[in-house]
Amino acid sequence: MCGSLVLVTGASGFIGKALCEKLKYKNTTIRVMLRNIADGPWDEVIVGDVSKQLPEELMIDVDTIFHLAGKAHALSETSPDEKEYFQVNTEGTRKLLESSRAAGVRRFIFISSVKAMGEGGERVQDETDECRPMTPYGKSKLAAERLVLEGGYVPEPVVLRLSMVYGPTSKGNLPRMIKAVANRRFPPVPEVGNKRSMVHVDDVVQAALLAAEKPEPISGTYIVTDGQVYSTRQMYELVCEALDKPVSRLAVPRGMLVVMAAVGDLIGKLRGKRFIFDSDSLEKLLGSAVYSTDKIENELGFVPTRDLRVALPDIMTHIELR
Repeated sequence: MCGSLVLVTGASGFIGKALCEKLKYKNTTIRVMLRNIADGPWDEVIVGDVSKQLPEELMIDVDTIFHLAGKAHALSETSPDEKEYFQVNTEGTRKLLESSRAAGVRRFIFISSVKAMGEGGERVQDETDECRPMTPYGKSKLAAERLVLEGGYVPEPVVLRLSMVYGPTSKGNLPRMIKAVANRRFPPVPEVGNKRSMVHVDDVVQAALLAAEKPEPISGTYIVTDGQVYSTRQMYELVCEALDKPVSRLAVPRGMLVVMAAVGDLIGKLRGKRFIFDSDSLEKLLGSAVYSTDKIENELGFVPTRDLRVALPDIMTHIELR
């Protein structure tokens, strides 16, 4: 891919910036589409929005597209606007695909989410499992995936389904957990044996580049994780270790957490905004969502390079702990 021109949407985001930095290191010419002009590790900025009419010059000489732009799941939503999710994530992808077809773009790499499959569970899921998304975000992502893979817009469509992404950022559930543990506001959760798949942003970039650089024709869906599974109790203990804080031998009983979540649900309904702890938070805390990376490892040579224990010290340098 050295010397070629690629288009990156969503380049100003956490994953987008990391991807552009790696592409620049490889001497790739990078064009990005942003809603506002901004400096970054790219060569050319075109102002545009996937939910609106795309600029005519967007696809000129582009061979490969990395499509990251979209509406992410908002943690504070009580009544998500399903129409907005589909307008941005699904119809925005359709517009980009139509423009790609007209310009003769060869490879289209769509950054999706395991949420397109559903909410997970204790059984390890892979790309052959039936998709049953539960949220507007997941449904809109699955609809976009189907456009990419089945619409016939480009010769080589690729979908990367990401598990929860972690890395050097102050945003997201993991930084919130770290900050809460640092300030003694995170309950010492019990070990319930739940399993969560995650992936470091560096390995997301690795997966995207492997998909882009494969010399043979390519198409299909790939799940991306770091190859590890983490229970919430294990995550809590790893965070305590990284913070050099003692791990509490006590744990809040699961029954008490269930009651607290029910109270949080009620408060959220009364004020029209999610409370800091509710049933959805409890599911994220004690539920399971575990996925296999066998396909991307076997077909693209993907080998995870980071895990949570290794990454935590770097992550903490990006978080205001007080």
